[in-house]
Amino acid sequence: MPDTLLSLDGVRFGYRERLILDDVSLSVRPGSIVALVGGSGSGKTTILRLIGGLLRAQRGSVCFDGQELASLDRDGLYAVRRRMGMLYQFGALFTDLSVFDNVAFPLREHTQLSDDLIRDLVLLKLNAVGLRGVSHYRTSQLSGGMARRVALARAIALDPPLIMYDEPFAGLDPISLSTVAQLIRRLTDTLGCASILVSHDIKDTFAIADYVYLLAQGRIAAHGVPQDMRDSQDPNVRQFLDGDIDGPVAFHHASQRTLAEDLGFPR
Repeated sequence: MPDTLLSLDGVRFGYRERLILDDVSLSVRPGSIVALVGGSGSGKTTILRLIGGLLRAQRGSVCFDGQELASLDRDGLYAVRRRMGMLYQFGALFTDLSVFDNVAFPLREHTQLSDDLIRDLVLLKLNAVGLRGVSHYRTSQLSGGMARRVALARAIALDPPLIMYDEPFAGLDPISLSTVAQLIRRLTDTLGCASILVSHDIKDTFAIADYVYLLAQGRIAAHGVPQDMRDSQDPNVRQFLDGDIDGPVAFHHASQRTLAEDLGFPR
């Protein structure tokens, strides 16, 4: 679509003989939250790494704002990354820096703004996540939910057109989880940015997402708006949403040898 900010087209990636992603295609538009869901090891975080340029697709293309990432040199890739925000799992704040300095870090690294202007921007970002009053705190003084909100303020410090969230709800209590989820929705609407959300939390993810992609066995097994996914009778969707042990995704990883052979028993 002409207003697509990010697209993956026929992406394939793996490590030697282990295939992680196979023919994966998806798109993200400004102002929308796209959720990537699926079991552990299905390739969700690998997609984020491909978007950030930490990995390169072995086949297919990853395009951001009309630029094919594989065609960029180092300087071009760094320039693109400055237009992407990232909320890491568990926040990944700098423990030796205060809340203020954590949020100020990308502004100091990537801009030539004055100290006064950086101060104003940091306070505005902290105010957006409801934590302007803790700007002087050390990270050790923050609860899990507060730390995640500070990390969110840092992710939006440069007003990026794309923000990626890697398991933003992991380890949060129900109140903190709902707070962070609604912040993601509100900031996406306010900033008009595109958001990619990787999560195992179905309830809160589906409550804020505009579109959902389900990954299974390295492929897009199903996709659609949240209600369509809830109503789907696709075995992959039902197994994941219902938490069934039996289904297309097997409990045991495929092996070329039997357990008896691995244990050295005679045939």
